[in-house]
Amino acid sequence: MKMKLLFITLAAVCCSVQAATTLSLHQIQHQWAICQYQQPSKKDREKCFDTLVNENAQALKAHPQDEQLHVWMGINLSSQAGVKGGLGALSLVKKAKAQFEQVIKKAPNTLEGSAYTSLGVLYYQVPGWPIGFGSDKKAKKMLKKGLAMNPNGIDSNYFYADFLRDQGDKKAAKQYFEKALAAPKRPSRPLADAGRRKEILAKLKEL
Repeated sequence: MKMKLLFITLAAVCCSVQAATTLSLHQIQHQWAICQYQQPSKKDREKCFDTLVNENAQALKAHPQDEQLHVWMGINLSSQAGVKGGLGALSLVKKAKAQFEQVIKKAPNTLEGSAYTSLGVLYYQVPGWPIGFGSDKKAKKMLKKGLAMNPNGIDSNYFYADFLRDQGDKKAAKQYFEKALAAPKRPSRPLADAGRRKEILAKLKEL
């Protein structure tokens, strides 16, 4: 399995929120979109995600039983790994994997099965043995479970499409990319939706 960068691929400047402030789930989601789509350079994105992971950790200290925050801790760790890249990112994706597995074990329906989708993304984007834990077979299983729980979601369809594209199934990938593009807008996450739709359109052009 070839090495790939991880782009998980789920408020002005990220670092504007004081460290002592405990962010809400909505704020964490919004900060993720800022880090992912509005930072001008790799260095800025890395700094933004470093701060966001710390903020997410603070929120979990305050609300350790909140499975939604655990899902987002995994997403933020995965995104942080994607920016850092290389073998140094493996420790981060292993931590992200543990977060998703915990949610699947305790509350698999959290955020419409987002833990399944996010874990599936790790399985197809992380290198396989002996370097990492990547597995296309496990990726397909997790992504399909996430899609079953959220059949019309933009992210569940986008990542399944991206997996199919990676597998060389362009026809099926196009079908799911188009379904992702037609997904209902999320009123609370306009920035994330706009960024994801740009990614979808770019990948459709590549097919």
